[in-house]
Amino acid sequence: MNEVNTQMNGSTRPVNGRARPVNRTTAGVNTSGGTVNTRRPVAPGGDREGGKQPPAAARIVAMAREAYRFVMSTDGRPYAVALDGPNVAVPLRGKAGLRQRLARRFADAYPGEVASQSALADSMTVLEGIAEDNDPVPVNLRVGRAPDGAIVVDLGSTDGRAVVVSSIGWQIVDRSPVLFRRSGAMAPMPVPVLDGDGLAKLHALLNMDESAFHQLVAWLVAAWIPDIPHPAIVCKGEQGTGKSKAAQMFINLVDPSPAAKRSQPRDEKAWSRQAFSSWALCLDNVSTIPPWLSDTLCKAVTGDGVVDRALYTDDDVVVLTFKRVLAMTTIDAGALAGDLAERVLMLDLQLIDSEHRRSEEELDATFEAVRPAVLGALFDVLACVLAVLPGVRLESMPRMADFARVLAAVDQTQGWNTLADYLATSANVATDAMEGDLFAMAIAHLVEQAGTWQGTAGQLLEALPTPLVRPPNWPKDATRASGRVKRLAPLLRSIGVMVDDTQRSRDRHRHRLLTLSRAPADDESASAAEQASLWPEVAPPGHGRTPPEQS
Repeated sequence: MNEVNTQMNGSTRPVNGRARPVNRTTAGVNTSGGTVNTRRPVAPGGDREGGKQPPAAARIVAMAREAYRFVMSTDGRPYAVALDGPNVAVPLRGKAGLRQRLARRFADAYPGEVASQSALADSMTVLEGIAEDNDPVPVNLRVGRAPDGAIVVDLGSTDGRAVVVSSIGWQIVDRSPVLFRRSGAMAPMPVPVLDGDGLAKLHALLNMDESAFHQLVAWLVAAWIPDIPHPAIVCKGEQGTGKSKAAQMFINLVDPSPAAKRSQPRDEKAWSRQAFSSWALCLDNVSTIPPWLSDTLCKAVTGDGVVDRALYTDDDVVVLTFKRVLAMTTIDAGALAGDLAERVLMLDLQLIDSEHRRSEEELDATFEAVRPAVLGALFDVLACVLAVLPGVRLESMPRMADFARVLAAVDQTQGWNTLADYLATSANVATDAMEGDLFAMAIAHLVEQAGTWQGTAGQLLEALPTPLVRPPNWPKDATRASGRVKRLAPLLRSIGVMVDDTQRSRDRHRHRLLTLSRAPADDESASAAEQASLWPEVAPPGHGRTPPEQS
């Protein structure tokens, strides 16, 4: 019994202790090319049918290159831009970056397989190298300038729509003509609509007079012009004037955010993180401003540069350059230092009586209802400004000259008087800032009594009466006194006190002398003539030189 031949794995199996010859003509199992189930199914991205899958990192890179192009921003950060999607730059790493998107797509494309952290890290390194092969491109935040000069405002929606404003009007486009990036501090902007009463609806929400409101409208319009400095708007008023709510509205019109109001940053690094993620932001309830923050805010108004360590490196650095739109709320304008006081637009808010006070819920609902109409009206004003701005010329240029030109353009198109009101308000702000600085007030009192005073910085400290309670910013030595006088020079000039530190003592020590004097009555014409002499007459390019004779 059981005298049968069986074959296993190509060899003869003995039966009952005796080996039997194998019938070689019988086809064994799994020995011919025609057997079933000898190939694994190949998922998308495999190299060939029946072949081995490429490494996960290689498949991730191939998947990314099929769907994205890679660019390097001017500040040295790599981004990915979808080939078939909105013109939005996605960071390669970080939360909601390309890395997470590719990890999810990999899991969908290869069921039962998940990309490892090392594979994702390797693929990001390769994609960063691809981005570095291209010339840096500008990557804008909320606002950008198109190649034809039009201003583009990102609506922040998932479909990538934007508002394009030019000298002939504004329109909504499905795909932005400039590249934008997004951040977690941004919120979508409602689609603007045409409504002739948009500005009136905004004024109805604010407790300010007509002059202040017109300056506010001009500031809001200028906030969307990306390549000029923007003065920090400061809402001033006593408690109960709705300063914080008004500033929040201003920011949410220009650059909506779930956190429009921020507390004062604790250091420069914290500030740079906030500024990198928002085009416009508000510092709420400012009572005192430390010197480092005052300097930082000044640089943010006119253009700041921060050198920081490059991401995921130990020795490489990137330079972040930006201008920002700032709003602040305060009770006392004396908290502003002299150089910062020259870069603000101060708006006084009136006290709201109990009959006109509304709940915050009601105010938010009303603001959301009128915001599309307000945006449409503001874009109308911006289009008018762009039409006349190239031809605007000012007789005299104040400190914030570019913003002053925008004010002049608003006045020309709207029939308002914002430029004169702004200059008058700026002079008042300078006076208020002076009154908040005891050292500056002591210098002004000294010049008022002496007429003209000259001496070293150390002698100035001896000449000024020291307060009974010396404030923290009172100079402790001659070096600090000299620096403080230089910083206060613009404020002192605004009240008629001139500062000159170009002379030296005639003894062998050659000490630097400070000359403090009253400004002459015809100071403007005299200073203009003096300034003109600083610039030599230069012939235009291609003129002023006789070309050699042609032989």
